[in-house]
Amino acid sequence: MTIHDFDTARSFVPDVVSVTAVGLRQFDAGIAAAGDFDAAVTTLVGAGGESITLTNSRHSACGYDQRLEAFGAEGVLEVGNVTPTLVRSSTATTSSAGEPYRRFFLERYREAYELELAAFVAAARDDLAPEVPGFEDGRAALVLADAAETSAREGRTVAVDLS
Repeated sequence: MTIHDFDTARSFVPDVVSVTAVGLRQFDAGIAAAGDFDAAVTTLVGAGGESITLTNSRHSACGYDQRLEAFGAEGVLEVGNVTPTLVRSSTATTSSAGEPYRRFFLERYREAYELELAAFVAAARDDLAPEVPGFEDGRAALVLADAAETSAREGRTVAVDLS
């Protein structure tokens, strides 16, 4: 549930050196029975001391929820949830009320998948080198995912080497 968020995190902080994750079983008995988690909070630490926090849930009352925050000495980068509109309403009884998050990852990332497919087709048609991400980016995301699972299951921080 978090593999693509590791890609996003590495676009902000490429050299991750450790992973700490907490896996949660909050609402889906089927997921729990399969030994999996339905929500997770993961902290990645970069070689320069940056911290990246990922919050994920397979479902929440407000939709498919995932957030990322990268925090370092020079500032903060945040990636929030996608909603159908950026309009928010504040009244005497609510603050920043808006539409729910897009419900499913295919709905949430449709535009990105279309752009990725178009870039792939253009590269194949014109015999161009593919744009990043490449094999090493995919391998790095898998290393981080494996470390996060180990961390969540064993309750410890896991050092990683992405080189």
